[in-house]
This record gives sequence, structure tokens and C-alpha cells, in this order.
Amino acid sequence: MKIISMQPIGFQWVMENPYIFCAHHKDYYPKGNNAQGVDISWSGRNRGSDFSGKDGFSMYHGEVVPGFPVHPHRGFETVTIVINGFVDHSDSNGMSGRYGKGDVQWLTTGSGCQHSEMFPLVDAAHDNPSELFQVWLNLPAKKKFSEPAYKMLWSEEIPEIRTASKDGSYTTIRIIAGESMGSRGLDPCPDSWAFDRNNHVGIMMIKMDPNAQFTMPAISPTLVRNLYFYQGVGKISIEGEQIPSSTKIKLSGADEIQVINSEYESFMLLLEGEPINEPLVQYGPFVMNTEQEIDQAISDYRKTQFSGWPWDSPDPVHERNGGRFAKYIDGKSEKVTD
Repeated sequence: MKIISMQPIGFQWVMENPYIFCAHHKDYYPKGNNAQGVDISWSGRNRGSDFSGKDGFSMYHGEVVPGFPVHPHRGFETVTIVINGFVDHSDSNGMSGRYGKGDVQWLTTGSGCQHSEMFPLVDAAHDNPSELFQVWLNLPAKKKFSEPAYKMLWSEEIPEIRTASKDGSYTTIRIIAGESMGSRGLDPCPDSWAFDRNNHVGIMMIKMDPNAQFTMPAISPTLVRNLYFYQGVGKISIEGEQIPSSTKIKLSGADEIQVINSEYESFMLLLEGEPINEPLVQYGPFVMNTEQEIDQAISDYRKTQFSGWPWDSPDPVHERNGGRFAKYIDGKSEKVTD
């Protein structure tokens, strides 16, 4: 059976081992003010926790600049894929960066770190549309106390392949992690479950032209493979099943899977990998193997704040015209020329 199950994609996407969580943020922010934020009335919004979508956007936990001010994590990784707009990163180890325009940040939280993720509205003259995914990938027990680290996968370096159908239509696949059609994604952080290619971790953004077709390869009988058809007007077809948008499709990892598109563009996120066969206990931003480890994570955070917070505010943003860059814990830095 190639289609194992299907279910609607709700506000909270259903994840399966080795994945924990996925958020899809799509907002239509107006032009930015002097603080790279938005001047708004808080009527109809919950200050500090605004997920309303009012006027086409949410502020999330930001109050001037939308986004997520300082918060802690331990025991897993975040993979943040920016389709449109920018993210300003700052963390408790003094690392920082701005990324967007197709860039991906791979953050190993390991033994514990705090970070903020703000969405600066850098364009003061025009609207600032924003779209991003954040995927949480579990760490195995032996890596849960690894040193926190992050790596930038800059858009210009991420492999993108196009496969043609007989009628000349294309399927475009951006390989955030894994391999597809002979192309291999960039290496993630070294402590990641995805770093060992035998774990077959695949994170791929897929765009199908009208009437396009593509085939996912058989990988292994233990592979957990989920295709999230998150955007599209028409339906896709798998094994003769007509599947509407906003659907999670769990597929066999032991079989080739052909996907056939309708006469409209379709957009999908593929998440696959070998499961981490260990107990999982989650308490908010902490993901460990036992309740005792969760209690320890809470205690450690209260005592140490995971190295504290070296920034002047809980929601720092970088210079408006600073461009895309990354600064790492070892003092190295990268800057991308647009």
C-alpha cells in the first residue's frame, strides 16, 4: 500500500518521528516604520501573543517588530526555511544573523540555548510579505547535550533540480536535506540526525507546474515519509487518489511514488527520515527522553538561563541596510551579496 494514510493539515501540523513540529507562517506585512516594525492598533489583537491574522498578518510574540523574542530550547533542532521576507537571529552564545530570500538556518539547540527570531520589515517604502516554515527535528539521546551551534544554508548554495514531464511542464525541488535525482543537499550541523546519510533525512520544498509529474524513489521499508500538500487550487493524484490541498499524505518509503498534478500550480513540503527509536518527552521548548530530563532542563534554565542573554533587548533587530549575514560563536562571519 503506497498511501498509508491521509488527514487534513490544520493549524497544528501533525508530525511523525523523527520530526516534532512544523509551523507555516504566511503574513502580508505593510511597509516598515523607523524601528523596522509596524504601527498598528492593538484592537482585536492580544498584545504579546497575537496569532489573529488580522489585516493579513500576525505579530506573534512581538510588540513592535513581529516575531518571537528571546525563548529557550533544549534537545532538538530547528530548521527555518524562509520563502519570503527576513528573519533576524540572535542567541545566548552571542551568535547573530539576518537571513531570507530562500535561505535556511539549521540550529542545533543541544544542551540548551536561548534565541530570538524577529521578522524585520526592512522595506520602508513598500509592503513586506513574509512566508517561512520552521521544522523541529529531534536529536538522539547521545546528541541531546551537544554544544549549541547553527549553520546557514544560503539560498544561492541550496541545490535545486527541475525535472520535466512529457508535455514540458516542470517539477522544481529544493533540497534542504537529503538527496533527490542524483543531487545531494548541503551538510547540516554535525550533531544532527540528518548528518548521517544512513538516516535518510529528507526536507524538500516542491513546486509542480500545471500537469507536471514526478516520482519519489523507494528508500527503505522503515522510512517515515510524509508529503504536506499545503498550497494549491487543484488536486494532485497519487495511485489514482485525487487529493486536495491542505492534506498530509503518509506514504510508503519502500516504494516509488508517482505524483501527478492538476491544471494548477501546487506546492508541497516533503519530510522524511528514519525514525529515532527512543522515548520522547516534550514540555514546550524542551524535548528529551524522560520526565526527569525535562525536570532537569527546567531547573538548568532557571539557574543558568542557558548562558544568559548578551543583547540589550529581548527582541533585537539588526541594521536595516545590513543585508544577509551570519556571525558564529568561533568569531567567523559570513556576508551574502544580494
